[in-house]
Amino acid sequence: MSALHRHDLTNDQWAALQPHLPAARGIGGRPRLDERTFVNAILWLLRTGAPWRDLPPCFGNWSSVATRFYRWGHQAVWTRVLAQLQQLADGQGDIDWNKQYIDSTVVRAHQHAAGAQGGQQHEALGRSRGGFSTKLHLKCEGQGKPLALHLTGGERHDMVGFRPLLDGGKVKRYGPGRPKQRPKQLVGDRGYSNGVARQELTRRGIRAVIPPKRNHRRPQAYDHRMYRERNQIERAIARLKRYRRVATRYDKRQLHYLTWLTIAVVLAWLPTEAAESGIAH
Repeated sequence: MSALHRHDLTNDQWAALQPHLPAARGIGGRPRLDERTFVNAILWLLRTGAPWRDLPPCFGNWSSVATRFYRWGHQAVWTRVLAQLQQLADGQGDIDWNKQYIDSTVVRAHQHAAGAQGGQQHEALGRSRGGFSTKLHLKCEGQGKPLALHLTGGERHDMVGFRPLLDGGKVKRYGPGRPKQRPKQLVGDRGYSNGVARQELTRRGIRAVIPPKRNHRRPQAYDHRMYRERNQIERAIARLKRYRRVATRYDKRQLHYLTWLTIAVVLAWLPTEAAESGIAH
């Protein structure tokens, strides 16, 4: 196997992913790039962080790949694929609803990510101590698989993404009933230790596993043993950042960067985690 194809999807991974992709349509024109080659091209770009024009010819014409990537992003194809994989996992009992974890991480933005029409405030870009950046807010289920994403400027407080994360990550049931969303416990660091967060969790019937800040006059008790499991989301963030298109934001538009992130999360829900096969050597 060549170095270019070393990190393609395995047959098992493709068998799990392919049924959820859009069916090929249209007649006439140039031959359509098959879906598996297209997905492997996207994974190569996700892993390497290379510009579109550097896509190796074996993956097809870079312009055709880019056009389909942007079209699928605007059509929320990968968001639907993720929702279907999560529904399937829940039906098999592979989602831990006993606890969830939330955290955030700052992603350095490349200088070429600036300049989108409308201003950076509308594209989840800002300036933090690390410079020009975006902040990724993440929620994971009890086994460390991502459930919900939210983007803000890099300088924004963790609480800006708190409610969007609580509202996100809905998993549709098989059969009747509302989508599953609410865990029994939510584990977060001191960035979420405030009255607003605790009151919101109480209102939703969720137990807070959040250590109090050291300057709190009346620190609230929390489950120390459960809090030690917060490394699950830290490891999940580390796995996402092994993809160079995630670790550094090259995209001007928030939607395009969020599409790359969603693809990386989709890989985590495949039967054999493709994140391990996507590490650059």
